[in-house]
Amino acid sequence: MELTEKLTFTHDDRRDLYEYVEEHGNVHERDVRRALNMDRTAFGHHVTALVRDGYLTWEDDRLSVAYAEEDATAYTANGIEYVVRMAAQPDLGGLVSAIRAVAGEGRYIEAETVADVIEHDEVILRHNDVRSRLFLVAAVDDDVIGWVHLDLPEAEKLSHTAVLTVGLIPEYRGKGIGATLLEEGEAWASDHDFEKLYNSVPATNEGAIGFLESHGWEREAVREDHYRMDGEYVDEVMLAKRLA
Repeated sequence: MELTEKLTFTHDDRRDLYEYVEEHGNVHERDVRRALNMDRTAFGHHVTALVRDGYLTWEDDRLSVAYAEEDATAYTANGIEYVVRMAAQPDLGGLVSAIRAVAGEGRYIEAETVADVIEHDEVILRHNDVRSRLFLVAAVDDDVIGWVHLDLPEAEKLSHTAVLTVGLIPEYRGKGIGATLLEEGEAWASDHDFEKLYNSVPATNEGAIGFLESHGWEREAVREDHYRMDGEYVDEVMLAKRLA
């Protein structure tokens, strides 16, 4: 199932099943059935239908959302071999650690929020009727070193837009990896018919602003005194990029 696919269900129990698995991630079928108070026959029937329709996977008595897999792309930068691929549930700990490492520098407020959300949810990818999210990660030997996060609103009037955040742990900067991540995120959005991307950072994060502007992003607005950092008020710079 594509993250941009419209969700449709022919039975309320199937919607309930999908929503429970989507919220909780990879879960044992017993826990889902008990939580929804569903008898075995009906449960098996509805799960089979959801697997058939491409909404869920059912392996080793566990259920998870069946997101369409995308090929990993291999790169080499300054002798460093890495891949960029869609994040999967086993990446949760490494992804949170990478985001926390960047957020710990105190200049990327949005990254702190993203880390808090996925750590609370304990689920990386989300796709529901309200909002969906996608992560692409850069990985060296399966260790996550950077990410692109795309926050995808489901509301029709905003469905052509997405909020993009990108980050790379310090020891891998200056090698073009961050640019590759950004380009991969923009390409994914363009390929899935998004027309405009947004990102907001504190005005004090001149490095991030310069990085985005060097890749065609433009300043759209400034919200004065939006952040309070170390006892000081800091403006928020709102940037955007229109996609071809």
